[in-house]
Amino acid sequence: MTEAQPPRAAGPPAAAGAPAAFSALTADALRPHADYGAGAVIVCDRLVRIYTAEGIEVQALQGLDLVVETGELTALVGASGSGKSTLVNILAGLDTPTAGAVRVAGHDLASMSARERLGYRRSVVGFVWQQTARNLLPYLTAAQNAELPLRLAGAGRPARRKRAAELLDLLGVAHCAGRRPDQMSGGEQQRVAIGVALANSPSVLLADEPTGELDSATAASVFGALQTANDELGVTVLVVTHDPAVASMVRRTIAIRDGRTATETLRHGDADDSGALGHAVEYAVLDRAGRLQLPREMTETLGLRDRVRLEAQPDHIGVWPDRPGSPVAAPPGIPPAEDGGE
Repeated sequence: MTEAQPPRAAGPPAAAGAPAAFSALTADALRPHADYGAGAVIVCDRLVRIYTAEGIEVQALQGLDLVVETGELTALVGASGSGKSTLVNILAGLDTPTAGAVRVAGHDLASMSARERLGYRRSVVGFVWQQTARNLLPYLTAAQNAELPLRLAGAGRPARRKRAAELLDLLGVAHCAGRRPDQMSGGEQQRVAIGVALANSPSVLLADEPTGELDSATAASVFGALQTANDELGVTVLVVTHDPAVASMVRRTIAIRDGRTATETLRHGDADDSGALGHAVEYAVLDRAGRLQLPREMTETLGLRDRVRLEAQPDHIGVWPDRPGSPVAAPPGIPPAEDGGE
């Protein structure tokens, strides 16, 4: 297990002659923000990840900010190519950022050596893949799979067996203890996989589309296992999902678009019989640079493109298209002369 590192905002400097897009992103990401997200279990501070393939740059993350508090159960959504899988791979210690800062449970992922990263994956985070075959060794039983992380960590046999039995029972798959993966259903395999990910008592559990290959009823049981891990063990859970039913069962859903956090949906009230939570309110995310992503359906309907004019009002900010007929400026407190949009 690695030792906690002090907050670190600086990433690797841009190489000489680097493309302008790279330089602009990294210059912003290298600014120190040591107090950002203080006390949170997951902190991404202006995170940048740029890939280069055959001379073409792909900007997967473009200054992303994210804070997740200890004990949260949060869903992460976004279209294919939005950057969500890149973000989860960085949080899991499977990839490294180009610039910016990322901390999980006090560990600075940008400064870790390969050996420290391995220890981090074994003890600080647990990971569940979408493909059931990637989560479990096919020649081991469920109990043996759950014991394996503990064995690698040096735990004795009695402790390993006790912990594995407790986890399988908690997740409702104790009856699978002696079965190999090919003797279990897809839902049972994923619940056992959650047990494997929890074996070493990680601070954070990451799940990448854990219900993507399952029918709705089985998916509900797997998500129920994630809720149990969150409620009973207190582990922070971040779930990447395309499943609206899963997203409706968490109190906070974060949407990523074009490599940045775009919106957050917060749900309040009690869950109904299906597990869905009550009233949901969607918020646009205003980052610390003052940037805001407006939903495409709004910008297209109102003809907002290229540039817009902002107008401060006592209780809101008006956003007006740049076109003939848009309202002229009015003194503070007086509504614009014509209705353009907001």
